[in-house]
Amino acid sequence: MIVVAIVGILAVLAIYGVRKYLANAKTAEATNALGRLANAASTEYENERMAGTVLAAGSSSSLSRALCKSASHSVPSSASLIAGRKYQSADSEWEVDFAGGSGFSCLEFTIDQPQYYMYSYAAGGTGAVGDSYTATANGDLNGDGILSTFQITGAVNSALVLNTAPNLVSTNPEE
Repeated sequence: MIVVAIVGILAVLAIYGVRKYLANAKTAEATNALGRLANAASTEYENERMAGTVLAAGSSSSLSRALCKSASHSVPSSASLIAGRKYQSADSEWEVDFAGGSGFSCLEFTIDQPQYYMYSYAAGGTGAVGDSYTATANGDLNGDGILSTFQITGAVNSALVLNTAPNLVSTNPEE
C-alpha cells in the first residue's frame, strides 16, 4: 500500500513537471520572436533613409534615422485563432503594410511555422528623442480565454540611439 502511494505521488509530480516543461517550451516561441522583432527594430532604425541625390563637395547631410511605423493589424487578426491551438499564418498577412513601408514589412519580420501567439507592433513617433516602440505577443495556450502577454519596448534616447529594454515584461506567462 505504501509503495502504491509513493508511486501515485511520483506520478502526480511527473505530470506537473511535464506540463510545466510543455508550457515553457511554448512560451519560448514568444520570447524568441520578440527578441527578433527588437533586433529588427534596432536594425531598421540604424538604416540611413536619405534621398538618392549626390552631396556637393564640402557639404554634409544630417542623420536620417526613423522607427518603422506601427503595423496596421496583428497576426493573426484575432486571439480566437490561437485559443488553445496553433495558427499557420500566410506570408501575405505579414506583408499587408508593404506599400507604406511600415509594420512587419518594414521590420522584415515573418513567422513561417505554426504559431501559438498573436503578434503586434506599435511605434509612437518617427524616431525623434523620446519616441518608442512596443512589440507584443499574446497567447491563449490552453484555450480558456485568459491571454498570456509578453512585451518588449524600445525608446530613442537623447543621443538618437534606440535603446531596447533588457528583458521582456510578461503577464500570465503560463496562463
